[in-house]
Amino acid sequence: MAQAKQVTTALIRKKKETGTPITMITAYDFPTAKLVEEAGVDMILVGDSLGMVVLGYDSTIPVTMEDMIHHTKAVTRAAKRSLVVADLPFLSYHKSVEEAVANAGRLMQEGLAKAVKMEGGSEIAPVVQRCVQAGIPVVGHIGLTPQSVYQLGGYKVQGRDLAAAQKLMADAIALQEAGAFAVVLECVPEEVAGKIAKELTIPVIGIGSGAGCDGQVLVFHDLVGYASQIAPSFVKRYADVGGIIREAVAQYVRDVEARAFPGPEHVFHAAEDTIKQLYGEGAEEQ
Repeated sequence: MAQAKQVTTALIRKKKETGTPITMITAYDFPTAKLVEEAGVDMILVGDSLGMVVLGYDSTIPVTMEDMIHHTKAVTRAAKRSLVVADLPFLSYHKSVEEAVANAGRLMQEGLAKAVKMEGGSEIAPVVQRCVQAGIPVVGHIGLTPQSVYQLGGYKVQGRDLAAAQKLMADAIALQEAGAFAVVLECVPEEVAGKIAKELTIPVIGIGSGAGCDGQVLVFHDLVGYASQIAPSFVKRYADVGGIIREAVAQYVRDVEARAFPGPEHVFHAAEDTIKQLYGEGAEEQ
């Protein structure tokens, strides 16, 4: 069977041109990345959402560069075809352009990511531009930006009124002009997101932003029901993996407590001579 084509930034742009929907999903470890790549996903996002769904934080704010590099390295060990994009965490690209480029470079050099993602609009355009000039592909992220959740006043839909919608459009254009090869739109009204997708020449990947986007991204744990603490209304749950795992472990506990596990098929046996030396005469009856 022919090997699937390597997904590149050029291929992602081509999908926009041909009207082919782009698939993206998060992964934070080797086995998950292996499974989602085998399932055929175009892009794998090592999101700072790992802070909430993997590390147990209340937000993405505590996630560090070391966290992101560690998890990105695990994902890139598995993903050989999908395009791996890694998030720049909170305050890793805000202090200076130089620090931003250095941190983005670490995600690529140490984490082996193929691109980075950063939240913000026109205000981060100089950072995006400098990263692109340094050879670092960038995905923008506007709308609901989790790193700014406290400033936004919570996880709320963004761009409902005309002024806010126009600001989103301006930010998307600024990111495109700065050299971003794609933009994620999170929790934006479908009509606004669709308009932005039509206006931009680069792909717009939606999460909670409707069917008019060029592609979709979801958090893996939400999609498969794997111990996800939240259930956003825009998520379609395709499985209840958490329930399956919980019942499997509960059955294991019951079996061990009832001495039903391990059974004869799960054990190994020593050589007869060894058994005789250990137990002495009458070892066969032991």
